[in-house]
This record gives sequence, structure tokens and C-alpha cells, in this order.
Amino acid sequence: MAKTPRTWTGARSPSGLKRVRQAERRRAILQPRRSAAKTFVANALSVATLNTDAEAAATALSEAHAALDRAAKVGAIHPNAAARRKSRLTLKFNAATGGASVQTSGRVTKTTSKAQAAKAAKTRIAAGKANKAKGAQTAAGKARAAVSKTARTETDSSTPTTTETATPTAPKARATATLATTTKPAAKKAAVSKAPAKKAAAKS
Repeated sequence: MAKTPRTWTGARSPSGLKRVRQAERRRAILQPRRSAAKTFVANALSVATLNTDAEAAATALSEAHAALDRAAKVGAIHPNAAARRKSRLTLKFNAATGGASVQTSGRVTKTTSKAQAAKAAKTRIAAGKANKAKGAQTAAGKARAAVSKTARTETDSSTPTTTETATPTAPKARATATLATTTKPAAKKAAVSKAPAKKAAAKS
């Protein structure tokens, strides 16, 4: 005969029953921390919007941050959730103390339209493509890019003639001709020096 009715859908095994007891104990410990954090956050927002005393508002904000940190430290909320709530609270607090309207609901509404978001996305994509085209932005790379840019602007401003384009190639041709003339005698001398060595070896 079963110990529990067949309609029971909860834990039956000893380990499952132990987990239920642990969860109840943890909830009794952690739920007050969560509630306290929410209370301090709401209090900080109300003080920022209603009270004109800047010192009291700053104290309420620091207490709310401390409550969120305590809740994250003991595991009542996730550390990332605590950081997110602190950030949003600070933004609302600054808007309230600056005289702007404060959004007291938990949901954050969009402040930009679809057209503005699309325009911002296009600018981000264009900036990314430009950065990729530039390559590694080191100091030497930036200097080379600046030099090449100035060279391009100079060539664009003054149209080069045929004589100007032909003159830079003339020194290159001269240099290759001189290299060819200097290398040929060296090769002849090397051949001459090798021939006596072979004759001396044959005589010995």
C-alpha cells in the first residue's frame, strides 16, 4: 500500500524530499533580502523625485546600492542582476535630480525610433568597414597612411605630364645597366681564377 495518494505530484524519493526542505529554508533566508533590496530602490527613487534635499537623496541611493550588493553577496539575486539594477537606478536617480521625468516602472521603454536605429546601425557598419580597410592602427601605420594621403592629394592637385612620368624610370634603367656591366667582369675574373687552379691540380 502506497504511503501517499496517487494524486500526489511532488517529490517522493528521500533526496527529492530533502531538496524541498532545503528550498524552503533557503527561501525563508533569501526572500527578505530580495524584498529589502526592492524597498530600498523604491525609497531612493521616491526621495529623488519628491525630496529637495540632495544629501538625503544621496544617502538613499547609497543605501539602495548597499542593499543590492548584500542581496547579491548571499545569493538572493544574481550579481549581474544586481549590477543591472544599480545601473538603472543610478540613471533614473540622475534624471530625477537633474529635473527630468523619471520612469518608475520596471520596464525600460525605447527612446529611439526605428529610423534612428537604422541610421545608427548604418553608421556603425560604415565605420567598421573603414577601420578594416585601414588595417592595424599602430603609430607607424597611421604615419604611413598620412604620408600616402598627402601624396595622393598632391598628385590629384597637379596633373603629371609625359616627360615627368618618363624621367623617374631613366635612373632605374641606368642603375640596371651599371649593375650588368659591373657583374660581367667579375664573372670573367672568377672564371680566369678557376682555370689556373685546375691546371695546377692536373700537373701535380
